[in-house]
Amino acid sequence: MATMATFFRSSSTAADARQQVCADYDPFELRALPNDHIFFYSKRIDNSHMVRQANPAAAQESWSAVGAVAILLMLGSSIIAPHVASVLAGYQLESLKQRSQSLVDQRRELEVREAVLLSPARLIELAVARNLGSPAVDQVVHLDGLASDVSVASARAVSLVSGQ
Repeated sequence: MATMATFFRSSSTAADARQQVCADYDPFELRALPNDHIFFYSKRIDNSHMVRQANPAAAQESWSAVGAVAILLMLGSSIIAPHVASVLAGYQLESLKQRSQSLVDQRRELEVREAVLLSPARLIELAVARNLGSPAVDQVVHLDGLASDVSVASARAVSLVSGQ
């Protein structure tokens, strides 16, 4: 029951409690951190004396995984191999085209050089430089048998047959 006396006593008790809290209050004290009351302890567990049991299905699973990887590797290489071969063939084709073009250029250069070397003006210059001239009439020997002097041809034939 709440009477006037208990009401005043309770309020005086509450006032006393407030005074005591204010007296204990330190304005420079830090407030508590969250979960500061929780303590984590790590216990070392030593499993070195434990021996793992062999799983007979694990070996079969690992071999099937190796087989699957090998099949995927062969499939991937069979997909990639034609592309690599076509790229290499393209490189070889370009190399052959460059070689062909260089040979065509070299042929043109040789044809020009040959034309310069066989030009009539150059041949006349070489003949004059080496004292070459047109042959005299008596130096020409016709081998077709129509020439008037057949004795030269027959003399040569006789010397070839006799071995001299």
